[in-house]
Amino acid sequence: MSDNILIFYGSYRSDRQGIRLAEYLVRSFRERGASPELIDAKVLDLPMLDRMYKEYAPGEAPPALEALAAKIKSADAFVFVTGEYNWSVQPGLKNLTDHFLEEWFWRPAAIASYSAGRFAGARAGLAWHGILSEMGMVVVSSTLAVGGIGKALSEDGEAMGDGGASLVKAFPRFADDLSWWTDAARAQRQRRAPPY
Repeated sequence: MSDNILIFYGSYRSDRQGIRLAEYLVRSFRERGASPELIDAKVLDLPMLDRMYKEYAPGEAPPALEALAAKIKSADAFVFVTGEYNWSVQPGLKNLTDHFLEEWFWRPAAIASYSAGRFAGARAGLAWHGILSEMGMVVVSSTLAVGGIGKALSEDGEAMGDGGASLVKAFPRFADDLSWWTDAARAQRQRRAPPY
């Protein structure tokens, strides 16, 4: 069975370098036999959170929200690709994520962070760990952190230089960790219904 993985990316900047990491991940998971899909917050352009998906009456949510809710509910796993803004998370990705809650429950999530600098978005990755756990996901321990994003990945998302080589070396463990937890969560949901 092919794992259905949603890969979320949240930068709204005009010169988005992190999209390179998101595209690298889509391609790399596909090469492993998974079925990844990129969910780009800027393309979706959801409004600032006013009402969560669950706060709409059935059939009354905006079409983009309804479609994304269905994708999240049917996904096996999630990857959050995050840059770091002032030691914290990207507002676009956080806004997208906050539109949902129960839709995320009982599935694994992995975090891939990046930055132009040497800290590789690690502080944002750390913040996302707590956020995703609070939202009902099991966050895997393996992470990816790419510093110097513009020199580690080409505009086409191809690994290059020392940073790209490090990413290529780290990806298999990251993907294996997510795959293991995806299988475990799927088996448990089949064995027993979630408690809430």
